[in-house]
Amino acid sequence: MRYAIVIEKTENNYSAYVPDLPGCVATGKTPQETERLIQEAIAFHLQGMKEDGLPIPDPSSQVEYIEVSV
Repeated sequence: MRYAIVIEKTENNYSAYVPDLPGCVATGKTPQETERLIQEAIAFHLQGMKEDGLPIPDPSSQVEYIEVSV
């Protein structure tokens, strides 16, 4: 499965979340570390859902970029 992630710069590090998996988050010192950690968090999150007998949501979020002139 392929889930969309959002990585945001915070004051001291980077944080990431998965719109299709509420509560699935990760933080890291760099965008690359954060991406690696959110990938691990997704796998852990899905495994926990599976073990708890919860349905695994299909990826449905879509990411697009819009160019705007200011």
